[in-house]
Amino acid sequence: MKRTDLVKKNLDLLNDFMRYAFDNPEILDKIPLGVHVVILPIDDPELTRENRRLADSLLDRGEKVVLIKLKKPEVVAPELELLTA
Repeated sequence: MKRTDLVKKNLDLLNDFMRYAFDNPEILDKIPLGVHVVILPIDDPELTRENRRLADSLLDRGEKVVLIKLKKPEVVAPELELLTA
């Protein structure tokens, strides 16, 4: 996977997680201070593999890591219907 694709996909994952955290702020209390957060997308095996490799590298250096498994949320696509008299 190209580095630019990796960065873009991880930024999208972070955005999805932050939206969830905004609605469920208690999840942030479960993440200890001073750890690296690595998100593993359940529905993207290639990105999961890359992010897991990053987590393993951090662990090998003695860092603390929290893994967050995240499924891409369904896109809400409302249907609009214009009614006129």
